[in-house]
Amino acid sequence: MGRRFNTAGPCRPDRHYMIPALPRLPEAPGLVEQEAYFVVHAPRQTGKTTTLRALAEELTASGRYAALWFSCETGQARADDVGAATRGILDQITDEARYALPPELNPPPWPEASDNSLLSRALTAWADACPRPLVLVFDEIDALKGAALITVLSQLRNGYTGRSTRPFPCSVALVGLRDVRDYKAAAGGAPAALGSSSPFNIKLESLRLGDFTLDEVRKLYDQHTADTGQQFAPEAVEYASELTRGQPWLVNALAREVVEKIAVPVGEVITVEHIAAAKERLILARATHLDSLAARLAEPRVRAILEPILAGGIAAFDPYDDGLIYTRDLGLIAPENPPRIANPIYHEVIPRVLASGVAATVTANPQAFVLSDGRFDFPGLLTAFAEFWAEHGRALAAKQPDYHEIAPHIVLMGFLQRIVNGGGFVDREYGIGSGRIDLLLRWPYTDATGARQTQREALELKVWRKGRSDPLRSALDQLDHYLDGLTLPTGTLIIFDGRGKKNPRPAISTTTSPASRTITLLRC
Repeated sequence: MGRRFNTAGPCRPDRHYMIPALPRLPEAPGLVEQEAYFVVHAPRQTGKTTTLRALAEELTASGRYAALWFSCETGQARADDVGAATRGILDQITDEARYALPPELNPPPWPEASDNSLLSRALTAWADACPRPLVLVFDEIDALKGAALITVLSQLRNGYTGRSTRPFPCSVALVGLRDVRDYKAAAGGAPAALGSSSPFNIKLESLRLGDFTLDEVRKLYDQHTADTGQQFAPEAVEYASELTRGQPWLVNALAREVVEKIAVPVGEVITVEHIAAAKERLILARATHLDSLAARLAEPRVRAILEPILAGGIAAFDPYDDGLIYTRDLGLIAPENPPRIANPIYHEVIPRVLASGVAATVTANPQAFVLSDGRFDFPGLLTAFAEFWAEHGRALAAKQPDYHEIAPHIVLMGFLQRIVNGGGFVDREYGIGSGRIDLLLRWPYTDATGARQTQREALELKVWRKGRSDPLRSALDQLDHYLDGLTLPTGTLIIFDGRGKKNPRPAISTTTSPASRTITLLRC
């Protein structure tokens, strides 16, 4: 069986196309040399397990260390049963060591001990019996919760500080979704409850596993070409890198969608159009990875970061704010400033998830907006939305308590999602610091000559906030800049009145922009 693009579980070189694991974490061998205890964190499905397993295998193969990777997930359901959680971890160590280490490096039978000292006693016994220094990789460490997490971290810390008088693992890596600073939240208490500002304050470094570079995306896709002869057009590789910003699961998922699901023939070059189609299919299918991110959107500290970004406002975040750090650790926003959605695919997924409840309430028939010549009836769409808002808009907006500030936007995007997504596309841009959201509706159709064309309609969304002046003038100026970039002669401005007043029915009119464009204006 040939290799394939992997979107489920750790990569194996014999089965999957993959970027060499160890170069993705070049600092780790040096930290082991220093006998350091350190943290490795990254969002889900970025290659943490693959990379750390490879590190452990290479360290053991060097003949200098007995290095073992194992998962702490078995302790996830035993948050308050310290003994059961610890025995689950020790069982994992025993099972992994049996297959990953030579017999002489395997742990001895675990000693009897109290629940609160069982892990440290067991690791001491193993370090004492092992002919090589022990290096342990605790993967999924943040799967542990409550008392179990506190106890494991405390025993590791105590073992570390006592290494001068008794055997203990020479180096430990804690691997998880979050940085160690957030473990106190997972432990279910404030820092004071843990006895220190950090439950693992002996760490030397905290490493974040990065996303793929464009060169790494190219090398990954080139492996498919080498195996099958099928080429990716250079611009298709660049587009995939741009859409994903190198997020490893997305990079693999796009290619897998093209190769296996769309099933582009091997003799055909994979193009930008194939990658674009794969992106839409992934988003509409709500793959497991995307669903796992979506589940986080209702968390208060995630909402506090995402809402101002989605609203296009200026968000003065403290760089050490726990919510900002946590949302970055989840991979929802980019690691660099200013805070922004991590990549264009998440850019699409997040508002679609937020608007999915609204979309389910829209009863209009999408086919009614397709004209006889194949074009999209955009004026008809605006009229239909105005009627929808008059009847349902405020009630639906009031049902968005988690994202109240962008509730009108969510209602509009849900309506568009229902009407347009069957045959067209809606691209979103968030004007950070401008308080606006820009939307571009793209509708592919075939003209009378049989040529493929794309109808484009640009919209800008603004909310008239209480205590502020009418945003019309500034919005028209911003819309002109947006239309300049799109080289479009006209556009639509939608202003939602968020002042809490009783407003008349939505009204559609026209106005003139500073650049003398005729602009359709919808006030809701």
